[in-house]
Amino acid sequence: MAQLRYPVAATAALLFAFPWAARAQPITGLYVAGGVGATLLQAETLQVSGLGAGYSHPDYNNAGLGFVGLASVGYGLGDGFRLEVEGQYLNHALNGVSNATSISAKGEQYGYGVFANALYDFNVGLSFMYPYIGVGLGDEWTQLNNLTSTGRGTPLTANGTSSNFAYQGIVGISWPIHAVPGLALTTEYRLVGVLDPQPSIPATTTVNGTTLHGAVTIGNEFNHEFLLGVRYAFGAAPPPPPPAPVLAPVASPAPAPARTYLVFFDWDRADLTDRARQIIAEAAQASTHVSYTRIEVNGYTDLSGTPAYNQKLSVKRAQTVAAELVRDGVPQNAIDVQGFGESHPLVPTAKGVREPQNRRVEIILK
Repeated sequence: MAQLRYPVAATAALLFAFPWAARAQPITGLYVAGGVGATLLQAETLQVSGLGAGYSHPDYNNAGLGFVGLASVGYGLGDGFRLEVEGQYLNHALNGVSNATSISAKGEQYGYGVFANALYDFNVGLSFMYPYIGVGLGDEWTQLNNLTSTGRGTPLTANGTSSNFAYQGIVGISWPIHAVPGLALTTEYRLVGVLDPQPSIPATTTVNGTTLHGAVTIGNEFNHEFLLGVRYAFGAAPPPPPPAPVLAPVASPAPAPARTYLVFFDWDRADLTDRARQIIAEAAQASTHVSYTRIEVNGYTDLSGTPAYNQKLSVKRAQTVAAELVRDGVPQNAIDVQGFGESHPLVPTAKGVREPQNRRVEIILK
């Protein structure tokens, strides 16, 4: 069964090798998720001990499809990576046990798992779907409920719970619902394995009126899970509204084109370079030769840092440029100063990218 773990690792290596790994569409901040679906329990060993030679050989559980449900809370780091804590529940009906001796069995097997997961989202250039992969480590509690087997002449009954280290590989796709920012449907496949050997579960049988006490040990436990879920990221920004149409008055003369000057800044700075002062002086000089109604000084930042910090930094940059315009002879009351933070980037980037052309102030003569 060990080779079943390889497809998850191979898929992860393949996805990271493609260029879209550099264009991640991340979740930033807190999110919650949940899902339900079907789980296929592979044939596992049920090793009986302590009940005599008739029970000395391992049995193989042939459980089929069962139910799985899970819930998680996580945090997106803003660069494609997500970390989350997850709890999951599984239920299987044990519909057959077989080995060299012909026997039958019935009962239920439950699973309760707690995992810490690390995941990565990919942007493949399609706005309606985002693949992701992940791995998880945790603990799985496996419970046998009224497992009863017959066929050896004396029935065996087992009830109890074992717990051991567990791991999982995750491959999924999220399907954003653009009408509700932050909301997405998810489809997933997971391979969950429990490390051997697991602790024993108490078992009993009665021989000639005497109750014998033994144990059942579960081994080779692998679950294939197929899930449909929903995820909600808090604080997701709504899409910008479409621009309102602007209709020019009939027979009015066309306005003179606006003249724009760009002043760029170093990362996390609001002071002026020599080149910046030269551009501001050119704008001030041009304002004396053209007819204008106002001068707009608009500050911007790149997408690194928090939105609140970037808003303050954009205002500070605009105020610095406006002060330099006044020193160059432009009347203070003719200048309109605004800061727009990280909105309206000149070069679209992912969150967290330091883009020099987005760290700017625009001087617009209108």
